[in-house]
Amino acid sequence: MYRLGIDLGGTNIVAGVVDKHCKIVAKASCKTAVPRPEGEICDSMAEVALKAINKAKITIDDIESIGIGVPGAVNPKTGVIEYSANLFFHNWEVVKMMEERFNKKVAIENDANAAALGEYLAGSAKGAKNAVVITLGTGVGGGIIVDGKIYSGSNFAGAELGHMVIVKDGKECACGRHGCWEAYASATGLISLTKQKILSEKLEYSYMLKLCDGDINKVNGRTAFDGMRDGDTTARAVVEEYISYLACGLVNIINIFQPDVLCIGGGVSNEGDTLLIPLRNIIERERYTKHNDKQTVICKCTLGNDAGIIGAAYLN
Repeated sequence: MYRLGIDLGGTNIVAGVVDKHCKIVAKASCKTAVPRPEGEICDSMAEVALKAINKAKITIDDIESIGIGVPGAVNPKTGVIEYSANLFFHNWEVVKMMEERFNKKVAIENDANAAALGEYLAGSAKGAKNAVVITLGTGVGGGIIVDGKIYSGSNFAGAELGHMVIVKDGKECACGRHGCWEAYASATGLISLTKQKILSEKLEYSYMLKLCDGDINKVNGRTAFDGMRDGDTTARAVVEEYISYLACGLVNIINIFQPDVLCIGGGVSNEGDTLLIPLRNIIERERYTKHNDKQTVICKCTLGNDAGIIGAAYLN
């Protein structure tokens, strides 16, 4: 038998068929294309899931469990997405709607929690007793594993680490608050910072703008890192500022939870050591436990974007 995991993101919907060894045997995806009605997104999730099942050369009868990872405040008991800033929904009865489409039991969990579970089962956090997984994507997701179990608080809305404030009265976040870590450390925050620095230059001399063929709308999460590698000083300033914001939040998390492992995932983590080495240097200087023998291991998630699919598949 197999399991099905769905990662419902602010940008893409990805479904994967997962075997008993926590390996994805087939995947399919489509754009989330929000905002749009709940029913349309459910139809897209069902369609993508069936494509993945067909790719795996099995049928829906071969699937023993279905799970969905969703950004925002999710109530696994009621099957309701209570609030998701990046999907623009409140009190969405997603489990009920998806069970009607599959005629099978469906489980939901916060997407970062699902990713943390995936990394704990089969990735960088495997073997750890306590772990935190941070995902840097459209937003900043946080997943916490304590004694091998997902920690989600008394109301299932815990571990929204992206919404701790790191700059008082700072940038407005999608949640409505100002200065949230997510507004600075997400891929969206990095893109915004890159555009801001480009616009502060004389555009005819902007190296990062040249990397985007002169179109600022083509700026992405790699633009500043690519410019830095090519020796552009403005790009280096963007990367250093971005890493300082990211480190600020990570130090807070380490000071609070003291996990065995802190794994970083999401698109920005693909920069690897270019991101991790300066990040570790800052954390080593600023963490409260700098004099302790045992320290949190900071590493890149090994499952990449598959972590959320694997974790979601094993929610039941």
